[in-house]
Amino acid sequence: MNVPRVQLRPDFDTSRIIKGNWQLADDHSTSLGGSDDMYAHMSAHVDAGITSFDCGDIYYGVEERIGTFIERFRRERGSAAAEQISVHTKYIPAFLEEEGLRTLDRRKVEAVIDRSLQRLKIERLNLVQLHWWNYDIDGCVDVALVLEDLKKAGKIHHIGGTNFNVPELAKMVDAGADIIVNQVQYSMTDRRAQNGMEEYCLANNVKLVCYGSLAGGLFSKKWLGIPDPGSPNFENVSLDKYYRIICDFGGWNLYQEMLSAMDTIAQRHGVSIPNVASRFVLEQPATAAVIQGSRHARHIADNVRTTAFSLDQGDYELLAPIFARSSGPLGDTYDLDREENRDALENISTEYFDVENGSLVTRQREAVVLAEPYGHHLNPVS
Repeated sequence: MNVPRVQLRPDFDTSRIIKGNWQLADDHSTSLGGSDDMYAHMSAHVDAGITSFDCGDIYYGVEERIGTFIERFRRERGSAAAEQISVHTKYIPAFLEEEGLRTLDRRKVEAVIDRSLQRLKIERLNLVQLHWWNYDIDGCVDVALVLEDLKKAGKIHHIGGTNFNVPELAKMVDAGADIIVNQVQYSMTDRRAQNGMEEYCLANNVKLVCYGSLAGGLFSKKWLGIPDPGSPNFENVSLDKYYRIICDFGGWNLYQEMLSAMDTIAQRHGVSIPNVASRFVLEQPATAAVIQGSRHARHIADNVRTTAFSLDQGDYELLAPIFARSSGPLGDTYDLDREENRDALENISTEYFDVENGSLVTRQREAVVLAEPYGHHLNPVS
């Protein structure tokens, strides 16, 4: 089975399942294998038709890992085979550094784009998705137009946004930036894209590429029937993020009702809970693709099944009463996360919750120590 594709512009398309790579960052997971394991892992996705790879310039080590993979893939399978791989990176200027964001200029923007090109070992970035993490600081539109200039210079093919709400996305589009996608969190517990974003995108030739459809792995049978851990201390920062969304949604008990309904739907169709979760997002009107992060190629066969079935009226009727009792999250896409500064809360604890033999357990691990800075842009490119 091969993954379907969707056309974003006449000269650019994407697989409807995009390989997420945040899970491969040094500050996200310590379960990575060696270079041969990484090559096999990424090759298996390409062979399944998952040829679009998502990453970001502040994901510790990820651009380099993808670049090393593409270089070897090109060497072993040829340039034509390597050309089918499309890297969707993010440009996240001066992340959590307000003064750096205020003093951003064209030279610094171009220097970071050049660095991504060097890390990825490619001549042109397929897609650069801008994340402007502080709307109180001006400059987002100017930077989007700089990225447009870098398209004309041949360094970038297309540009998109990440975590924009409708008003801020519209500012860039109205200024003449050709934003082809907005990457947003969208799942069965986070339907904020329905609060105006879908409508705007459908009217302005912007597609949604959606992360969080699997809630970092919380949408799985593993967590069905498990009691509330009570705090966001999980194996990685993805799970912590989505636990907070579950609290916004209506709490752990309502999430468990959702999981039970998803399990019922999965059994009807002969698929898995993750398939149901991703299928729901894929069927929304502005969605081009879902981003599915994985550390192991063994998930590929199950992930690909997402594109082989459809939810029916009975499935949506089963979900409707649960959605009706949801209390959130409210507002436009990512606004709540910004208001509560949730990016700054992301941390890997030495103690975390997990499930073993159907029971909630607490595990211990060594602290993750990182060399700074990796993606904070002022020092590396000054």
